[in-house]
Amino acid sequence: MTETHSPAPIDGFELRLATESDRELIYRLRHEVYAREIGQHAVNSDERLIDNLDEANIYLVAGCGDQIAGFISLTPPECGRYSIDKYFARRDLPFAVDDGLFEVRLLTVQKPYRGTRVAALLGYAALRWCEAHGGTHMAAIGRREVLSAYLKAGLLDCGMQIQSGAVHYHLLHATLQGVRDRMDSVPGLVTLLERGTRWAVGFPLRKPAACFHGGAFFEAVGPRFDKLHTVPGIINADVLDAWFPPAPAVLTSLTEHLPWLLRTSPPTGCEGLVETIAGARGVKPGNIAVGSGSSDLIFRSLPRWLNRKSRVLLLDPTYGEYAHVLEKVIRCTVDGLTLRRESNYDVALDELAAALRIPYDLVVLVNPNSPTGRHVDAASLAPLLEGAHPATRVWIDETYVDFVDSAQSFERIAAQSRNIVVCKSMSKAYALSGARVAYLCASPHQLEELHAFTPPWAVSLLGQLAAVRALESPDYYNARWSGTASLRLQLAEGLADLGWHVVPGAANFLLCHLPEYGPAASEVVAKCCEHGLFLRDASRMGANLGIHAIRVAVKDAETNRRMLAILCAVTRN
Repeated sequence: MTETHSPAPIDGFELRLATESDRELIYRLRHEVYAREIGQHAVNSDERLIDNLDEANIYLVAGCGDQIAGFISLTPPECGRYSIDKYFARRDLPFAVDDGLFEVRLLTVQKPYRGTRVAALLGYAALRWCEAHGGTHMAAIGRREVLSAYLKAGLLDCGMQIQSGAVHYHLLHATLQGVRDRMDSVPGLVTLLERGTRWAVGFPLRKPAACFHGGAFFEAVGPRFDKLHTVPGIINADVLDAWFPPAPAVLTSLTEHLPWLLRTSPPTGCEGLVETIAGARGVKPGNIAVGSGSSDLIFRSLPRWLNRKSRVLLLDPTYGEYAHVLEKVIRCTVDGLTLRRESNYDVALDELAAALRIPYDLVVLVNPNSPTGRHVDAASLAPLLEGAHPATRVWIDETYVDFVDSAQSFERIAAQSRNIVVCKSMSKAYALSGARVAYLCASPHQLEELHAFTPPWAVSLLGQLAAVRALESPDYYNARWSGTASLRLQLAEGLADLGWHVVPGAANFLLCHLPEYGPAASEVVAKCCEHGLFLRDASRMGANLGIHAIRVAVKDAETNRRMLAILCAVTRN
């Protein structure tokens, strides 16, 4: 990387993988910069610089019009050799040379473009290439005159130096995560780099973000399920799976026909499942679109309806999948309707009514809400929805509504509405989390486009059969939902006896706040894991929840007693 000059007037760049014609120009630019300008190599009559790594090297180019503004080279691990091998013995390197090591080389910016964002764009492109291709760490040799720029980017000086021609270099190394953390610590950097950039490589400019969920208990089970014998001793209260088994009719059908069910393709369009859902909910089959869990429906629907220019309203806090898809995947504008601890995180109806009059593209209401467990009564919510702006689509997530009262559902209203969509998971209330079954209920015109993007066999045969039998067993589930309310009250009393503030809930979980003077939720969660109890650190589920927020799933009476005993031991020691 060379010294700064006055920037050229430019509107944008194309970031691309070098073509063959680009490579020929790159070899000539290398000679111009590294031979004539800085004297690392001798000037040659061909006026080209190449080396024995070029056949394996990856060149990324920042183009501006028909010019190359700059380039950077990467040597991948499968090459088996690196340019640093010319200067350092591998046994002396302070890092491993393994199948996760990329070498970053030849960051070069042409004079008219020095002082622009080209150098940062190329450095970021190198990071993204390594991330997208399975790298774990990177090495480089950085010129002494610009060493501070490499260090600022997150690379670390290894304390080993070499001289090549007239140039002194420092050996640098960093984990990709370390460089990523450094870049993420600069607010707005990636937004600045993508502005006016045409990103023409085979992976996204922004690293796709993962949405954090519960499920840490699978660490005890094993990712390949090789420790299933440990399940009886594990309390998976970090997820909201049912404390009761599926209805007997579900289990009977699955066990009697399991070999056939596993080897047989399901109905392509889930026709029987759709008809059963429609019959159980009092709507028409055309009002139903099924999916493999609510996450499938969220990821399939919202990107079809929204884009980067869209504006969406979310409760804050609420189920994190929505913020993830909206902010990290679609990257639209998201406003939050703040829920406050002093009012037990109830939705302020006057604030919601005012927000619904704003022409949002989408308003998402999780009702009952997660992680708060609070519910807005249908009689209070219905008139607010009637007053919503006509351009606004309202998405109501009713995953937990059956724990309140099935009559509180907006499904029949949504079936007749122009703008209401109900999302209903069968995971929690029907004890079918592993089956991954969910559906949308809305007027046909809202679902028509989604049907075209629904793949065949959207729900497995086991899932379809389990959901049909579950919907045919209302008496069984009504009794379990009623039992959940009793268990929730008993658990709330036990948690309050520990000195916790328990938010009165309406679903199969409780949001709690540990005493302000005591340990943070993360510490309690970590200690509980040592005893086979997995809880959810809720501090990461909303900015205003605080470090003492913790969410506990309701379990059966005996498991609730075990949880309370472990919590008593952990928090009072």
